[in-house]
Amino acid sequence: MSTARILSLIQKAKTMKKNRKKFLIFSNILFFLCVAAYLAADRYLIRHVEIADVNSYASTISGASSADDATTDSSASLITDITQANSAENVVTYDDWNYQSSTLSISINEYSSGSGENALTYFVADVVITDATQLMNAFADNQFGQNIIAYTSEIAQANNAIFAINGDYYGFRDNGIIIRNGIIYRDIPVRTGLVFYRDGSMKIYDETQTSAEELLADGVWNTLSFGPALLEDYQVVENINQVEVDTNFGNHPIQGNQPRTGIGIIDENHFVFIVVDGRSKGYSMGVTLTEFAEMFKALGCSDAYNLDGGGSSTMYFMGRVVNNPLGRNKERGTSDILYIAAE
Repeated sequence: MSTARILSLIQKAKTMKKNRKKFLIFSNILFFLCVAAYLAADRYLIRHVEIADVNSYASTISGASSADDATTDSSASLITDITQANSAENVVTYDDWNYQSSTLSISINEYSSGSGENALTYFVADVVITDATQLMNAFADNQFGQNIIAYTSEIAQANNAIFAINGDYYGFRDNGIIIRNGIIYRDIPVRTGLVFYRDGSMKIYDETQTSAEELLADGVWNTLSFGPALLEDYQVVENINQVEVDTNFGNHPIQGNQPRTGIGIIDENHFVFIVVDGRSKGYSMGVTLTEFAEMFKALGCSDAYNLDGGGSSTMYFMGRVVNNPLGRNKERGTSDILYIAAE
């Protein structure tokens, strides 16, 4: 065999080796990209249903039909239910911003100020109930788990709510103490949480210092796990603008001017809900956590707590979304709501 032929074969072998190496590198990169894409989808997109029918589960756990009684068939007419609630003992009056009966009072006000990059728009709902269990929670699609989402308005309508706000987006994470309507769903304490008691009080607490069973025994009706605490004993919590609620990948920062949802308490069974729109120049840029806390303080709240915000921030009343999410009139899906149902 000639020298030229031998050199040609050697060159071909080297080329084939390089091509195989490139192919292996490309294959490995493609494999890892596919794995990363699947893990990301599994973490943030793919539904992980732990309880497929929350109402039935709650009814079974409680040993009664209270969970089913608490929600009405989504096909029922809200206005019809309100009309039927009118009686000699309970006269109901309402309009686009107010609801009044012998057992419930809801008054919503819109506030706007500034312009351009200083524009601010927010909505305050003053709510007085007579029974702490009137303030309820509902999960998206009546299911419990991760990545199960629906619009606040959709969850509200499915539960015949007259008033609702987005909750803590429990489904974004797999920890926290989650008690809803008197039923334990999760008991992995990690952060500063919020509890609603059956006596009408509301308190901020350290999840790591207790358990779901202890809270339930103490008369807790609902818990929320997000934060941070905004007000405690009428005082703005220090350094809240530096707080990170979650540090896991995919979590958005909560510092700076943002759309916000929060809840405060003035007295037993007397709550204030605030939804601040944001990220929309000329309409509303949002507020910092300290500014948010000051809003609750100015309204006379003793304690207040921050819930999921950003595009999730939504207030619903009498069949419509009251605020303007991100200035685009478009809701973002969430995993849960706080609501009050038609009487």
